[in-house]
This record gives sequence, C-alpha cells and structure tokens, in this order.
Amino acid sequence: MTIETNIWGHAGVPLDKQRFNWQEMAGKPISKLDDDAFTRVRIILLNGLELDALRLKHIAARMNRDLRVPLAQLRRVEQHQATMINWLISADHSPLETTIAYEQVAIEVTAAVAQQEPDPYQAQTYRFGLLEDFDHLYRYSAMLDRLEGKDANNIIQGYTDIVPGRDTVDEHRAPEDDVRDSYDREDAQLATKLHATLITAAEYQTHDYYMNIGPTFADPVARQLYAEIASIEEQHVTQYGSLQDPQESLLEKILIHEATEVYTYYSCSMSETNPRIRALWERFLDYELGHLTFVAELFKKYERRDPAEVLGTVMPAPLPFASQRAFIRPVLADEKCLSSKGTGYVSRSEESAATRDARATLNAAGSPSNAASAGYQWTPGTELNRHVTKQEISYAET
Repeated sequence: MTIETNIWGHAGVPLDKQRFNWQEMAGKPISKLDDDAFTRVRIILLNGLELDALRLKHIAARMNRDLRVPLAQLRRVEQHQATMINWLISADHSPLETTIAYEQVAIEVTAAVAQQEPDPYQAQTYRFGLLEDFDHLYRYSAMLDRLEGKDANNIIQGYTDIVPGRDTVDEHRAPEDDVRDSYDREDAQLATKLHATLITAAEYQTHDYYMNIGPTFADPVARQLYAEIASIEEQHVTQYGSLQDPQESLLEKILIHEATEVYTYYSCSMSETNPRIRALWERFLDYELGHLTFVAELFKKYERRDPAEVLGTVMPAPLPFASQRAFIRPVLADEKCLSSKGTGYVSRSEESAATRDARATLNAAGSPSNAASAGYQWTPGTELNRHVTKQEISYAET
C-alpha cells in the first residue's frame, strides 16, 4: 500500500472491525539478539506513539462532553495496539538493556527527523536534543557494563556510537530556557507537524519509563543516574512539545496525531526486516487509516472544517530506519558546546543566570552521570575484556 500520493485514498479498517484477543496481544516477543536492532527501535517508537495517543484523547475527553464516547472507542483499540506492541519486548531484556534501546531510538529517530525536517529552526531543535540523548546512551552503557557486565553493543548492534555527547552534567537548564518557538499551524508543512508529534511522544515515553524503573535499582549511583536523566527527559518533553502550535484545537491536534500514526506505521512497514512484525505494522497501518477516517468525520461534524485544510493530501516520504552515524558525527563536532537561552540557541558563555543557578544547585553534591562513567571508555566485550597495560598492573599492585 502506498499513501504518499493521497492521504485520503484509503479508508482503512472500520473502527468496529478492529478486534483483538489476549493470546495475540501477549504473543511471541522478538529475539533480543537475533532480530535486527531497528526492529526493536520501531517497537519502542510505536509503543510511545500509541501511549501518547491515549494520553491526548484522555485530556481531550475531560474537556469536551460530546467527544467522550467516540474518543473512548478509539482509546480502547489504541490500548490494545499498545499492549500488542509493547509485549513484543522479550523478558530477557534487563531494565538497563531496555534503557539502552530507548536511547538508541531517541538518537537514530531524532537524527532521521532532523534531516527530513523542512523548518530550519525545528531541525536545529532536533539536532540539539539528539546530542543530549547521545550522551545518555554513553552513561547508561557504562552503568550496564559495571552493574551487569554486559556490552551495550549487543543491544545496539554497532549502529550507534558509544561515546560522550553533550555532557549530561551540562544539560540541566532553567525551565524558561527549554521552551521553544512553535510552528505556525497556517504555514507549517505537514512533515513539521508530524515530526513534532512523533518526537514528543517518544520522549514522553522515555521520561515515564525512567521514572518507573529508576526506583527499582538497589545501586545508589544507578538510582541517581535515572533521576538525573529523567529530569533531562522532562526538559525534552517541554522542548519538543512547545514546537507544536498552541492555537491548534484539540480535535485538530488529534487529527494530526492520527496522521502521525499513519505516517509512522507506514514508515515502519516499509523498512521492517522481520516478516511477522512487518505484517503487524501493515495490519495496524490499516487500523490507523480507519482511525484517521473516524477522526476526520468528527472534525467535519464539530469544527465544520475540511481535514485537508490541516493535513493537505500528500503524506511525506517514509522516515528511514538506519544508522545515522554519518550525520551525527559532524553535528557532535560542531554543536556539542551549544546551549539555549529563552527560545534561542547560544554558546555556553551566553547562558542565562537562571540556568547556571539551576545547574549549580542540582550538581551541588556531584553529578551521577559523571560518577557512573568515571574513567569509562567503551570497549568491545565490556571493560573486563579490555587490554590491561603494564602501567595499570603496576597501579593495581600498589
């Protein structure tokens, strides 16, 4: 199926025909090591998008009596979609290994979006954020090595570099320096609206995962590391969420969200290498086309507007799922030292006093991210397999 030429050319599966049972929802998971890492990237990304769809519709239902029943009908299907997707993660993933996978999603998907984003300011925002997630991967990789003796590359499969990004200790900013300028709903291209919706959803899921998983660790540095990076993820949700035009109505935002789900399932189905999982993405693409049709009718009924005024008729080219190393490395070299002040991007020397004060307070007793990775350098097979020099042997003996 191709949807790039005409968004409205496929009505999809009607909502009342979208059904599930428990056996398929809690079905066979992927293989942690044998499946391609980007299969897991797609799983995590799509789960985050479905959870964000639920969140948005719950908020909308609290604010509109007429929409309560139709949104409840949509949410029930999206709940079951999210379950079927999230249960694809196998039980042999430790929480830290899943964390590594979450950061790979943030890096590779945000880098792909940054390259396809037509708005220069929004593209800059994606580049800014991905360098912070890049550093998170490095810090968590050190923690995985030291707590579990595992090599993070077993999860990311060589697609993503494990080196420092913008140092996490320097990422903490005052809230007013994390809010961004939004796109204009009248002028923004559809790709811009879809990208902002997608990356906000992905970051929201990451924030919530870290908030839930962090307290379950016994190791004090790990507990602090999750607390520190969860705080940055909240900053990212603030950053990416503010890219969306606040003048959009609730139904307009829901319409854009459904289009984002169509776009993302389509992108995933075009690149998926596991035939069983690809069939699932194709099935849910048909479901999401049905959701888009359903919401479009609500939009016409309650706002008396043509959905094409918001979405147009042409879907952007599919998002690629592949290593973005060639793009990320020069961005890291050129933009690592950037910070933000207000809605703009500045050098570290131009940061606001509020940001410097906030950072100093948070790091007053030390930085968990620095402690977690002190002296760490990624080595294939973990630090235990690293070649030990004569100098290190002499130091150990003393």
